[in-house]
Amino acid sequence: METDEPFRYLLYLNQIIVNPLNATIVTEAVTVVLLLICSAFISGSEVAFFSLTPSNIEEFSTRKSKQSDNILKLLLIPDRLLSTILVVNNFVNVGIVILSAYISSHLFDFTNVPLLGFVLEVVVITFLLLLFGEILPKVYASRNNVRFVMLMAGPLLILDRFFRPLSTMLLKLTRVFRKKKHRTYISKDELSDAISIASGENKDDEKILKGIVKFGDIAVVEIMKPRIDVVAIDIATPFNEVMPLIIDSGYSRIPVYSGSFDKVQGVLYIKDLLPHFHKPNSFNWQSLIRPPYFVPEPKRINEMLEEFQKKKIHMAIVIDEYGGTSGIITLEDILEEIVGEIPDEFDQQDIQYSKISESEYIFKGKTQLNDFFKVMEIEHDPFEGVRGESDTLAGLILEIAGTIPDAGFTLEYASFRFRIEEADKRRIKQIRVEIIKKKAGNERKA
Repeated sequence: METDEPFRYLLYLNQIIVNPLNATIVTEAVTVVLLLICSAFISGSEVAFFSLTPSNIEEFSTRKSKQSDNILKLLLIPDRLLSTILVVNNFVNVGIVILSAYISSHLFDFTNVPLLGFVLEVVVITFLLLLFGEILPKVYASRNNVRFVMLMAGPLLILDRFFRPLSTMLLKLTRVFRKKKHRTYISKDELSDAISIASGENKDDEKILKGIVKFGDIAVVEIMKPRIDVVAIDIATPFNEVMPLIIDSGYSRIPVYSGSFDKVQGVLYIKDLLPHFHKPNSFNWQSLIRPPYFVPEPKRINEMLEEFQKKKIHMAIVIDEYGGTSGIITLEDILEEIVGEIPDEFDQQDIQYSKISESEYIFKGKTQLNDFFKVMEIEHDPFEGVRGESDTLAGLILEIAGTIPDAGFTLEYASFRFRIEEADKRRIKQIRVEIIKKKAGNERKA
C-alpha cells in the first residue's frame, strides 16, 4: 500500500499538468521575472527619491554631472515624479499578474482542485510580488538612497517623458478633487472641550494646551502690568538715588520717564549699569538708556511675542489711544499665558487673593480680570457687556456702579456677589467675591 503512494501523486500531478513546457511559456516566464525586477527598481525609486535629505539635494546641486542634473530635474516637480512612479509600477504589476495567470492556466488545470488554483494564482503570486517587488527593494533603497537615485535617474527621466500625458492628466484630476474637498473647521471652544477630555487628570498639560488655543485672542492690555504698579525712574534722578531704587525693586529692566510716566524716554538695563556701580554721583547714567519700544493696547500677544523675538527685547511700553502710557508688557507676561506663573527670586510673594471658602474669595482691587477668570476657572467672560474699558476687578466694579463706592458697598452681577472690603477716595483696595447659585441681573445694594 505504501509503495503505491508515490505513483498516486505522480498520477495526480499528471492530471493537473495539461500542457508541457514549451518555448512560448518559457519566454513568458522570463518576461515575468524581468517585470518583477522592473517592479523592484521602480518601487525602490519611490523610497529613494523621497527619502533624500536637504544635504543630499545640496550635494547633487554642487556636482557637475548629467546624473545630478537628471536627479534635480525629477525633483523639480515631485508630484509628477510620484505620479510617474505609481503609473509605471501599476502597469508592471498588472503585467506580472496577467502573465502569471496566463502561464498558470496553460500549464495546469485546476478544475477539480480550485483551492490549489487559488493558492497558486493569488496567494503565491501576491506573496512573490510583495516580497521581491515591494518590500525588499524598498528596504534596500531606504538604506542606499543616494546610490539608488543615481542608478534610476536616467530610466525614470525617460519614463517620465513617455508617461507624461497620463501622469499630467492624473495630476490635474487630483488638483480638481483637492479644490472640491471641503475642510472641516472646529471652533476654539470645541477644541478646548476636546483638550479637557483628552487630558484627563493631567491638569498642567490641559492648562498649557488651552493657553495655546486662546493665545491669539488675548490683547496686550489684558495681561500688561498697569502703570500704577510699574516701577519707573525719572530721568532727572541723581545717580546716588538710582542704585537704591533698583536694588529695592529687584527688576532687571526699568522704564525711564521725563516729568511723568506718559513721557517714557527709554529703558534702563541693570546689566548696563553694574559696571559703573562705584562711579561718583556726577556719572551720567542717562547715557545708558536704551530706546523704548511702544505698542498699542489692542495688539494681540501672539504678534507681540513674534516682535519680541525679532527685535530681541523683553519689554515694551503699552500706550492708549491718546498716546498716554497704560503700563508695560514683558516677555515673561506673555509666556505665563501659556505655561502659567513663572516665579523667580525677585517675584513679590504678595498673595493677590485668598480663598475663604469654596464659594468666597478676597481679591485685591488691582487684580487683572484675566487673572480673576483663571482663579475662578471661567472659560467665557461673563462681564463682556458691562466691563467697558476696564482691565482690573476694581475697574469692573467702577464700570458697573458708575461711582467710587465706599467700603461695605455690595452688588450682584451674573453669578457673583461683590462686596467692597477696603477702599479710599481714589481706589478700591480689596473686594470680597462670593459665588451665588442664582444668576441675577444688574442688582446693586448700597
